[in-house]
Amino acid sequence: MILGIDVGGSGIKGAIVDLDTGAFASERVRIPTPEVSSPENCARTMASIIRRLAPKQKDLRIGITVPAPVVHGVIPMIANLDPSWKDLPAEDFLSEQLKRPVTLINDADAAGIAEVYYGAAKGVPGIVVVTTLGTGIGSALINNGVLLPNTEFGHIEVDGYDAETRASAGVREREDMSYADWAKRLDWFYQAVERLIWPDLFVVGGGVSKNHEQFLPLLHLRTPIIPAALRNRAGIVGAAWAAAH
Repeated sequence: MILGIDVGGSGIKGAIVDLDTGAFASERVRIPTPEVSSPENCARTMASIIRRLAPKQKDLRIGITVPAPVVHGVIPMIANLDPSWKDLPAEDFLSEQLKRPVTLINDADAAGIAEVYYGAAKGVPGIVVVTTLGTGIGSALINNGVLLPNTEFGHIEVDGYDAETRASAGVREREDMSYADWAKRLDWFYQAVERLIWPDLFVVGGGVSKNHEQFLPLLHLRTPIIPAALRNRAGIVGAAWAAAH
């Protein structure tokens, strides 16, 4: 059994994952992220999820996503959780707190892995870029099934701008842009990524991907671009896959 836990700024979600299919093998449990989202408080919330889903499984492996880079188990910077996560050897810390082996992975990387092994990019050879369009722009880069972790394509500089400050779904909402106007910003962003790495496929996730018919057909890219398939399951599924591998 593998438990995937997806830690976000507003909620901590978990489920047991069947790695043969990528489907949940248990209910999905969601608990609001503690108001003070320190490592200790978040670990207590994760422990509550474990008690709900697998209280007697002492050999349970756990994959956990965080909204931050993860470098050899350490979180070098943090934006959407308490600042005390910064520079924490979080993988070791959470293993000790939860009394089970933990694998830590960036949330966008987890979503990317899930889409490549179980979702929209399953069976696609070559370079796949998975982007999550939300408040910012998350990214995952996978080459023939192998993840290159901690990419930050949302922060590439294009025409003097940090890309996500012009092209994220959050910006579209704040500026009250139509999908047609936003598509021009997305073209600007994805064409810049194309020039950097020449991918074989873009996969677009994030909540806005459910409305993909309103903006993806308006893009003018060399690279095929398709919506993600797993939606809000992707983080949990990708975390579980990372723990198993």
